[in-house]
Amino acid sequence: MTASLEGIQNSKTVHPWLRKIQISSVFAHENPLLDKVADNLLEHFRHQGHKVQSVPDNHTDVILTSARFCEPLGWREALFFSVRRRFNLTHTPTIFTLLHATPERFQAMLDLFKRALAKDPINPEDFTFPGLTPQAHHVLIEQGQRGGPILALERLVQAQAKSINVLLVIGNEEPDEVYLFNLVGAHPCIQGDDMDAFYDDIMLRMVTMVSTHEVTDHKVTGKPIARSRWKQSTTPKAMRSASVELGKRDFFTPMIRIGDLVQVPAVGDSIANQYSEGCFVTWEPEFEALVATVTGSARPVNKGNLTDDDLAVIVDMQPDGSGVMVQHVEGNSNDPPSSEAVEMMEMDRTLPQISLSAEWKISSKVPVMRSKLHGHRGVAAFNSQYVEHVPLEPPYYHLPVSCATEAQARAIVVAFSQSEALRNPKDPREVIFTVLPGHGVMIAEKWVQGKEPFQVIWEYMDTGFLKVDNLIPQGPLTYVLDSEGLMILQTP
Repeated sequence: MTASLEGIQNSKTVHPWLRKIQISSVFAHENPLLDKVADNLLEHFRHQGHKVQSVPDNHTDVILTSARFCEPLGWREALFFSVRRRFNLTHTPTIFTLLHATPERFQAMLDLFKRALAKDPINPEDFTFPGLTPQAHHVLIEQGQRGGPILALERLVQAQAKSINVLLVIGNEEPDEVYLFNLVGAHPCIQGDDMDAFYDDIMLRMVTMVSTHEVTDHKVTGKPIARSRWKQSTTPKAMRSASVELGKRDFFTPMIRIGDLVQVPAVGDSIANQYSEGCFVTWEPEFEALVATVTGSARPVNKGNLTDDDLAVIVDMQPDGSGVMVQHVEGNSNDPPSSEAVEMMEMDRTLPQISLSAEWKISSKVPVMRSKLHGHRGVAAFNSQYVEHVPLEPPYYHLPVSCATEAQARAIVVAFSQSEALRNPKDPREVIFTVLPGHGVMIAEKWVQGKEPFQVIWEYMDTGFLKVDNLIPQGPLTYVLDSEGLMILQTP
């Protein structure tokens, strides 16, 4: 049963695992509106029992700072890179940077990108901005073509402010709205109609982010898989073929390389040198394991044209849930798996295992999900006779979580555990998906005789049974039936 959009919007519950945090502010320049926003925001933190510090220390979770809109900040001045040195800290708190734009200037920047992106051919000179590298136009153009002018603007201000988490405040004497930017390109907008709700929403989103932790502490187990055994398996070839097929359909976007946007010598100390979008895995019965794409944070990975060195083997979860257990392969690079490795493995634990028909020539039981695909894409529509949408728990639509965290893994695992098509293997629907607001889609396929891994998914994309879209919902979403029998995305 599909929930109504109004019902999802009204179910503004918070995550039960939020914790009390310690926050400090270090402002770089005076701005009357930002000063007012910061003061009110910090007061809301105090009111909810969080500790507001006058100076950051080794217990600080968050630092609120500021920068100027569309003006480059030197990396040595940016707290993102200098906070540990400036305050003699043993860790790097999460930095949120406040920026201020008047409604007129904000709209002017969106219009600038809109006009530039509409040109044919596109003129790279339209994407030249102070503080960016000569090749930065490649990133701004690609991001703008994928997510529209707002995503191009997001990457511009992040690069100039030298900050991943940005609160862009729009207004004159009072805040009209605020956009929240992050690593994956999310850009939810909070309206300033009700000031108490406005500041509470910002506060809860910040607390949500720092109440989670990454689950990427993967460990190696067992002896390496023999090269001969790896070569005999059909799964590595199927993964390589699937990457090409998905690449033909532009499912994955080009990797964002920090060095293509800004010259930041100390980038390796604060963030990976590149950010790769998406991953996919499929079950290999011979190994009784998942064959997965490796993380793009360690080195550049073209998810649309994989090699064997771009694959990892996931055999189990770590007992404490901090990561997965991987088995190396003789002769491969053996880099760690993608950041979504935990949910990819954990999803199978809450769902049935099945026995395949004799035609498969597989004697052991297998997970009901054969393959799983994650990408920074949305789903505009689907045919409910062939595809099932599984919703997230309500808090995740209002307080999104970060990738590579235990919170995101929990959200996905719980959503798929409720799937009727997966809990009942005889259900005719072969593809199941959910959408993480501001982040992207997770798609799973069942075992279909005569099909290669991921083939059902890409064929459903081609037939229109699953309409993958560039635009990703930024908050509550649902799907409603249209006159042609398709379930159509509905957002506020």
